Amino acid sequence: MMRIRKVLFAAGIVCLAVGSKPAVAEDTEVDLELVLAVDVSRSMDSTEQELQKQGYIAALQHPDVIEAIREGFLGRIAITYAEWAGPGSHQVIAPWMVVDGEDTAQAFASTIASVPLSYLHGTSISGGLLFASGLFEENGFRSTRQVIDVSGDGPNNMGYPVLQAREAVLDRGITINGLPIMIHADFFGGYSIPNLDVYYEDCVIGGPGAFLVTVENIDRIAEAIRRKLVLEIAGRQPTVMPAAAFPERERRIDCLVGEKLRRRWTDP
Repeated sequence: MMRIRKVLFAAGIVCLAVGSKPAVAEDTEVDLELVLAVDVSRSMDSTEQELQKQGYIAALQHPDVIEAIREGFLGRIAITYAEWAGPGSHQVIAPWMVVDGEDTAQAFASTIASVPLSYLHGTSISGGLLFASGLFEENGFRSTRQVIDVSGDGPNNMGYPVLQAREAVLDRGITINGLPIMIHADFFGGYSIPNLDVYYEDCVIGGPGAFLVTVENIDRIAEAIRRKLVLEIAGRQPTVMPAAAFPERERRIDCLVGEKLRRRWTDP
């Protein structure tokens, strides 16, 4: 574990100091700093990709989400939208922005809508988490809650082991919530798994109040995203969704299942 942290440090992926980032006088105070980390790997077909994107665009402008933002102590959040796939395949689509009502929510959603769909290779949840955690550094905001909302349709199969990346993120006081997309039980050559929700619960999400919301019907993805955003912004945990807040809990699934599936299909 120490060795992997040294590697992450040398690569400039994790910050110099463990824990919350230091406050800067010029930083804008918000109720929540939220990174929407969205899977754009090629295991997501064009229909899923488009519905996922439109789901975020619609949810961000929904009255329930706007109301949740306004009911916060300050009535504003900071949010950014980033895409991830394999190791090194990450990009910020909508930079950090304060959302405090309909106009700013529409402006943020319009930025997402203006960028074409991406189709990148590989599924590195670990890389996506580490990239997302770095976005909190010197972002111009401060808050009591920093959250990564990560979506995906398969287990980690490239890059660092997901548990090690998750621990590095949790050590910084960042909460990880999950949106496992379980539309294809065995899609794209066998890299997906049918119990992706268990994988996310035991291997991906974590931190105070962490939770997941599953998507098992592509027609319900917009509803799932909206529900998840409301819960994240309000800081409430859904009672029907258990949270993996403690990495040392007994796991029901092999957190290296994705890597093993990949080797099975790629090794001669």
